[in-house]
Amino acid sequence: MRIALLEDEHEQAQHIQSILSERGHHCDSFPSGQSFLSAVLHRSYDLLVLDWQIPDMTGIDVLESVRAQLNWQIPVVFLTQRDSEADIVRALDAGADDYLCKPAREAELVARINALARRTNPDNDKEVLIYGPFEINTQLRTVALHGEVLTLTDKDFDLTLFLFQNQGRLLTREMLLERVWGLARDINTRTVDTHMSRLRRRLGLNPENGFRIKTIYQRGYRLEAMKASDPEANSVATEQA
Repeated sequence: MRIALLEDEHEQAQHIQSILSERGHHCDSFPSGQSFLSAVLHRSYDLLVLDWQIPDMTGIDVLESVRAQLNWQIPVVFLTQRDSEADIVRALDAGADDYLCKPAREAELVARINALARRTNPDNDKEVLIYGPFEINTQLRTVALHGEVLTLTDKDFDLTLFLFQNQGRLLTREMLLERVWGLARDINTRTVDTHMSRLRRRLGLNPENGFRIKTIYQRGYRLEAMKASDPEANSVATEQA
């Protein structure tokens, strides 16, 4: 997994990064709330690890900002010296998924992170994924709508799979470039827009089929489940801010 770590103590951050890297995870560390938020808003991470006491804001402030701005349920683990019951309850009520007190036992930290990953991505090991009338075969790399296999390029398939596995989550253009195009720096973000427009048509993403790609102005895209009776069903799928 790609993990973002909020930790202002350099040695502690290096130690945690080393633990997670040895278990096969990629971990980026950030020493302040602002640098952390800037990164998670524009990059693609699978899990966040937060300290509580940092120089420019609290870990609770960071968590609340993540939940409010990203509008998706990325798993969040607190790793902090604060160990009172009141602090634990406050963090969990604010949207944290787990809470560990420093110094964390290495095996327990990794086990809890892996457990969260399994609960968050239960379909990762499935060969066939069903989303309403869409059937995605990850081995054959095919997408069928109402039983009919659609004609898609390899990149179309990769983008389709990523969208459905992250439905409801705001995906910035930078995230899509990183995860689908492999961080190809020479690709302009217009490439993402072009592919997304084409994919809407090829997949038949409309209320009748239960899904739409919503453009979030100056941010990115979000795949949303919807019903034909939804009052927004016939509206332009663009949200401007």
